[in-house]
Amino acid sequence: MPAQREIRLNAFDMNCVGHQSPGLWAHPRDRSWQYKDLEYWTDLARLLERGKFDGLFIADVLGVYDVLNGNADAAIRQATQVPVNDPLALITPMALVTEHLGFGLTASLSFEHPYPFARRLSTLDHLTKGRIGWNIVTSYLESGARNIGHKGQTDHDARYDYAEEYLQVVYKLLEGSWEDGAILRDRERRIFSDPTKIHPINHQGEFFQVPGIHLSEPSPQRTPVLYQAGASSRGKQFAAGNAECVFVASPSKVLLKKTVADIRRRTAEAGRDPNSVLIFNLLTVIVGETDQEAQAKWKEYKSYASYEGALALVSGWTGIDFGQYQPDQVLKHVHTNAIQSAVETFSTADPDIEWTVKNIAEWVGVGGFGPLLVGGVQTVADELQSWVEETDVDGFNLAYAITHESFTDIVELVVPELQKRGVYKKDYTPGTLREKLFNQGPRLSAPHPGASYRWPAGAVDLSPLLNTK
Repeated sequence: MPAQREIRLNAFDMNCVGHQSPGLWAHPRDRSWQYKDLEYWTDLARLLERGKFDGLFIADVLGVYDVLNGNADAAIRQATQVPVNDPLALITPMALVTEHLGFGLTASLSFEHPYPFARRLSTLDHLTKGRIGWNIVTSYLESGARNIGHKGQTDHDARYDYAEEYLQVVYKLLEGSWEDGAILRDRERRIFSDPTKIHPINHQGEFFQVPGIHLSEPSPQRTPVLYQAGASSRGKQFAAGNAECVFVASPSKVLLKKTVADIRRRTAEAGRDPNSVLIFNLLTVIVGETDQEAQAKWKEYKSYASYEGALALVSGWTGIDFGQYQPDQVLKHVHTNAIQSAVETFSTADPDIEWTVKNIAEWVGVGGFGPLLVGGVQTVADELQSWVEETDVDGFNLAYAITHESFTDIVELVVPELQKRGVYKKDYTPGTLREKLFNQGPRLSAPHPGASYRWPAGAVDLSPLLNTK
């Protein structure tokens, strides 16, 4: 096989039970029910750093999956991403027990004002010494919108109009409010910060009015590494303009190749280097020493999967109540204001597969929407290389069947094989998460739009120029 670029790996988890594999919390070796214990997370962080993972990608939802049968009963029974705790508090203790591991925080911009949120980002970037990424999501659960006091979700594309301005406010606060030389810490003159180098952003927009300064001094990255996980057409357009890493969930190489090419094309059209964006596909790996061992493990895991829990997940993701259909009913394309990309995935999948409700539940039951790879060490390593070579994807967000076992198997079996083949790093690059991922400086650089808001050294007051929608 020809030489390949380095394969990137993130772990994919959530501050809940089961995450992408409803029902497998009942497996005797699964630890996901310990999500509320600090040791669960610090153990996981140490494990992933031992395996030289780029990061831990932490998902989140602010709402419950209540589309199936018109209520949340199935989700509650099966612990389908409920109960779910806040992801932000996990990061600082995990950073304390690691030196290099990055942390991708999922945080919806639909439910928190950008002014306090920008401070949270700066705080985490300081405490982790620059190992933070932000997965920008607009949220899709109607239940979450209602509990915030909204009548329902805003239209899908309109949420991205809101997101564009939200990001603009965040860029102004993180990049444009404090100059690099604003912190003096001059003990003799008793001046900690120079007020002439700290500027109000004076943002007056359609959705936000933010006149003042950012409350935090500049952190190592200023703006965290920007992740984006929307795969609808509008979501990909948003990612092309802003994302440094894109998370997708294509179930086949054919679809993934098209998705990757589309994202890179849109990135180039946005005036950015199409290869400056790292693209990760969702993947679940079940690996053993041999193919036979892996297949036996898969059979064991599958016996714990919850059909009801899987339908609760996919109903919430798509906005379609699958409880109204018989298990053998074939899925037809239905327009929904939820995750449009989820519907498109099943509607445009392999034409040789007739997607029934039962097939969808079985597919989603272990690992969610992404593909499932089952095999021995050599088989899995071959396939990972093949996916990268054939689709131009940069790496994978690895979901688990059971945790921490799924990640331990990757670290102990797959990583050494990939290292032996020269397609996986043997050590981390020094510096911040951005430096580790891109081998360049710690901060956003042109032509990324966020860099344009940075205060030029020694410039006059440009606050009026920042007063744009």
